[in-house]
Amino acid sequence: MTRVGAVDCGTNSIRLLIADGVEAPGGPKLRDLHREMVVVRLGQGVDATGCFADEAIERTRVALARYASTMRELGVERVDMVATSATRDAGNRDEFFAMTAELLSTVEPGAVARVISGDEEARLSFRGAVGDLDPALGPFAVTDLGGGSTELVVGDASGVRAAYSADVGCVRTTERCLRGDPPSDEEIAAAQEFIAQRLAPAFEAVDVSGVRTWVGVAGTMTTLAALVAGLDEYDPTRIHLSQASLTDLHRVCWDLVAMTREQRAALGVMHPGRVDVIGAGALVTDELSRQMSSRSGVTELVVSEHDILDGIALNLLD
Repeated sequence: MTRVGAVDCGTNSIRLLIADGVEAPGGPKLRDLHREMVVVRLGQGVDATGCFADEAIERTRVALARYASTMRELGVERVDMVATSATRDAGNRDEFFAMTAELLSTVEPGAVARVISGDEEARLSFRGAVGDLDPALGPFAVTDLGGGSTELVVGDASGVRAAYSADVGCVRTTERCLRGDPPSDEEIAAAQEFIAQRLAPAFEAVDVSGVRTWVGVAGTMTTLAALVAGLDEYDPTRIHLSQASLTDLHRVCWDLVAMTREQRAALGVMHPGRVDVIGAGALVTDELSRQMSSRSGVTELVVSEHDILDGIALNLLD
């Protein structure tokens, strides 16, 4: 089948997946060839200014140029690049799209990046996240906690039932509320209020009452899972589909919030690009955990290493 390249450009990171499509019962599956992630902080200051910073676009260009070279070397036939929360909000996004079109066209002529809606982002995340889970564990609630937005999706083996994209994420919350090192009690309280306000409409729009399994994806959630598991270094094979009790999750979240940046940077599982924003991500996760527990009765979080990136790649095989 086709060899595909998927690029996910979010508020905090840009990621690449190169995979071959494999025929399987129920539809095509992916056989990974290459995965890579670079923290470029494209959303730097977007919440405050409404525009991309020049240096953020340049960081993204450098990373995407390397991705395009890798895709050419590995013989990618089809490529799709999606841009999410920060790009939806940026007033100067034409400059960003001109840059991405120039680089992507070296892989597949005419290929361009595209901005996806929060709804499509949620549906792609769901498709990628539940692909390795037993359908009998559904209905599933999937939360994709990004830099600028957090998606909440409920569905089962037949597809998505409801989805909502909330304008709250680890970068947005950090820039708005958390400036201290460590943050003050007042900053934490302000962040909690902001997070609760932004997530409330998500839980009003998406009924999680019948959910059996809560699945978390993206870097904040996978890092939290690594800390719950007590790993000394980040190991995606041990994190994928691992389970964290909500009690352990709460403990790890608040440990991170109380740490200084230096203390977080010293953790063996911590990516350097997450050090300054994962405290906010932990607060978002803690609120998600509280809502999921009270509304559905779930007692644990299942963490998936597969997410929107896998959903993008699978769509190229349809």
